Amino acid sequence: MTKKVYAILFLAVLAAGTLSAQAQRADALALYRSGNYAQAGETCRQEISENPNNLDSYVVLVWSLLADRKYSDADMWADRGRAVAKYDPRLVESQGEAKFYLGQNNAALALFQEYVSLVTASGSRLGEVYYYMGEIYIRQTKYNHADIAFSTACTFEPQRDYWWTRLGYAKEMAQDYRGAATAYEKALSINPQRTEAKNGQTRVTARLQ
Repeated sequence: MTKKVYAILFLAVLAAGTLSAQAQRADALALYRSGNYAQAGETCRQEISENPNNLDSYVVLVWSLLADRKYSDADMWADRGRAVAKYDPRLVESQGEAKFYLGQNNAALALFQEYVSLVTASGSRLGEVYYYMGEIYIRQTKYNHADIAFSTACTFEPQRDYWWTRLGYAKEMAQDYRGAATAYEKALSINPQRTEAKNGQTRVTARLQ
C-alpha cells in the first residue's frame, strides 16, 4: 500500500472520529429533548471527560440536571462550565434557576439580572427569567418589585395564565386591587379553570365593593 493511500485512510479515520463526536453531541441534546435526562447527562459527562472545554456539553448537562430536579448538581456543573465561558448566557440563566430552587434568592436574582444584561431584548429565556425574579420578590415581600417583574414576564409571553395569576397576587398584596382584578381576569380569559385566579378574583372583588 502506498504512502498516499495510507494518508487517505488516516484522514478518513480522523474524519470518521470527528463525525462520531459530533453525532454524540447531537445525541445528548436529542436525549434531553426526548426526556431522557439521566442518559443525556451521562453522555455529556463522557464528552466533558474527553474534552473539558466542550461548552455545549456543560450546557446540556445542566439543563438535564435541572429537568431532573438535581439542583445542587446543576449549580456545581454550571460553575464548572462557567470556568470555561464565564458569561455564557445559557449557563448564567441555568445557574440562576438552580439557585432559585435551592432557595438562594439573592444569588439567583443577581444571575437573572446578569442574564438580562447579557442578552438585552433577544434572549429566549427572558420571560422565564422575569417570572423567576417576580417569585423571588414575592418571597422577599417586595410586592411592587414583583409587580414589575411579572408584568414584564407577561409582556414577553402573554398566554401564560399562571403568570397573570401571580401578577394579580403581587398587585393584590401591594393593595392595587383594581390592577389585581384586571390581572386575574386576564388569567381566567386564558384558562377559566385556574383556581388561584378564581379565588383571587373573589377576594379583590370583595375589596372593591
